Amino acid sequence: MPYMTNGKRDYKKEYRKYHSKASVKKRRALNNKANRKKGTYGNGDGKDVAHKDNNVRNNNSKNLTLKSPSRNRSVPRTKTGKRRK
Repeated sequence: MPYMTNGKRDYKKEYRKYHSKASVKKRRALNNKANRKKGTYGNGDGKDVAHKDNNVRNNNSKNLTLKSPSRNRSVPRTKTGKRRK
């Protein structure tokens, strides 16, 4: 982990260095918007909105589907570690 201090994760440093960036905030806001659009934001159903074309900026309803978090947050990769297309 890049934000480790004495073997423990430093959440404050991680937020300052990464999560406070404008581009990350915008991406998070777009993901929240897509979740609200599908009606799964904050309702406790345990589902995530998945973007079929993997473009988080495309919140067209035809591009959105519901998936379990484990399926949505895993990225299929090749043997060399690159993302599959």
